[in-house]
Amino acid sequence: MPNIKVYKMDGTEAGTMKLSDKVFGAEYNEALIHQAVVTRLANERQGTKSTLTRTEVRGGGRKPWRQKGTGNARQGSTRAPQWIKGGVVFAPKSRDFSKDMNKKAKIAALISALSKKVADGEVVVVDSLTVKEGKTKEMAAFQKALKLEKTAVIYMDNDDKNVILAARNIQELSTLPVAQISAYEVVANAKVVLTKAAVKKIEEVYGE
Repeated sequence: MPNIKVYKMDGTEAGTMKLSDKVFGAEYNEALIHQAVVTRLANERQGTKSTLTRTEVRGGGRKPWRQKGTGNARQGSTRAPQWIKGGVVFAPKSRDFSKDMNKKAKIAALISALSKKVADGEVVVVDSLTVKEGKTKEMAAFQKALKLEKTAVIYMDNDDKNVILAARNIQELSTLPVAQISAYEVVANAKVVLTKAAVKKIEEVYGE
C-alpha cells in the first residue's frame, strides 16, 4: 500500500496515511483517461449554433433579372450565398455532441488518474479543512503553506460553506464535494487536495 504524508492547514506534518492499492496504486491507463476527458468536454458542448442556408433566409423568390440579354451573370435568386443577405454555404446547425462512457470505464479512468497523481507526488492529504470566517485570506494562507502555486482542486467530505466562500476568489483553487470527483478534474489540475475523510470515502466507494 502506498503511504502518503498528511498535513495540517498550516503546512506542518500530521503523520502518514496508508492508501488503498485498489484506488491509489493502479496501473496508468492513458487511453482510458483520454476517453474520459474527451467525453466530459464533449458533454459540456452546447451545440446550439445555427445559421441560415439559402432555403431558410427570407425573400429571394423572384428572379432578379431575365436570363439573357442584360450583360449580367445568370441569377435565380438574391438569396444565393454570393449576395448580401444571402444564405450561408454549409451553414453550421444545432447538433448533439454528447458522448457516452460506461460506468466501469469511468471508474477505471478515475482510479488510474488518482494513482498517477499519487505516483507523481501531486496529491496532498490534509487532516481536516476548516476556516472560521470564510475569508479569502484564510484560504490564501492555506494555499501558501501547502505550496499550491498552480491550479489545485480541493475535494471535501462535507459541504463546508465557509471553505467554499473563502476559496471562490482564488483563481487557482476550486472546491468540490468528494461525491463529484472525476478523472477530468483530477488531470486538469496540477494538484489534488483531499481531506482524510474524503480519502476514506473514495476508498469505500471505489475500493470494493
